[in-house]
Amino acid sequence: MNLTNNPELLDQLASAYALGTLRYGARNRFENLAREHAQIRAAALLWQSRWAALSEVQSPVQPPAAVWIRISNLLQAEKTNAIPAQQSTIAAAKSAVLAWWRNAALAGGLATITASCAGLWIYQGLKNESRQQISSLQTQLQTVQSALQATPQIQYVAVLADKQAAASMLITFDPVHSQLSLQRVGQFQESANQSLQLWALPQQGAPQSLGVLGHEKIEQLAATTTKIQTAPTLAISLEPKGGVPSETGPTGPVLFTGALIRREI
Repeated sequence: MNLTNNPELLDQLASAYALGTLRYGARNRFENLAREHAQIRAAALLWQSRWAALSEVQSPVQPPAAVWIRISNLLQAEKTNAIPAQQSTIAAAKSAVLAWWRNAALAGGLATITASCAGLWIYQGLKNESRQQISSLQTQLQTVQSALQATPQIQYVAVLADKQAAASMLITFDPVHSQLSLQRVGQFQESANQSLQLWALPQQGAPQSLGVLGHEKIEQLAATTTKIQTAPTLAISLEPKGGVPSETGPTGPVLFTGALIRREI
C-alpha cells in the first residue's frame, strides 16, 4: 500500500511511530518508507513535535504528605508485630488460645468501637483527599484545554532536504495564526556573517521571500495563507547577513528545497 496516497493511514502510523507503540516489523517498514518519501518523514516529525509539546504541558503531581506517612506507619507496624516462625512455640500457641477465650467478649466490643472510629477517620481522610484530587484534576484539565487551544492548527507541512536528500528543515504552516514554524533537523549552521532565507517558489513568477531565519533551532515567521497556497515548493538559500530583498530573488546558493504538502484533515 502506498502511504503517500492514504493520508489518514499515514497520520495514524506516524502518530504510533512517534509515540513508540509501532513496533517490530511494522516499525522497520515505516522507517524504510520514511527514508524514501519526504511526506512520510514530515508526518513522523510533526507527530514527534506534538507529543513533545503535550509532555511539556503536563506538570508533575506530588502525592500528599499524609499518604507517605500512612505507608511508613503501616510498614513499621508490620515489622513490629511480625513474629518469626522459628520463635513460635507450643506454649505460646496454648497461651494464645486461652487468651482468645478469655478476651473474646471484650475483643468483640473493642472491635466494634475501633471499626466505627476507623471508618469515620478513613471517611474523613478520603473525603479530604478526594477534594484535593478533584481540584488538582480540574487545574490540570484547564491547563490542557488552554494548551490545546494554543496548539497550532497545522495545514501545510514541508521537509526541506539538501542535495543528498538528507532532511535539514521541518516547516509547518498554521493558517489560523498566519504563522510558519521552522525546526532545524540537520547539522548545517551558517556563519555569523550569513543568514538563511526562506523562499516560496510559485508555479508561475519569481521566488518570493518568506523571511530571514535567525540562528535558533526553532523559529516562527509570519506568512499569509494566499502566499502559501500558491507555492508548491519551498527553498532556503544562503545569503549575506540580514538577507536580500524579495524582488532580487536568491543571490546565494540554494541549500535546501522541498514540496509543500497540504494535510487532509
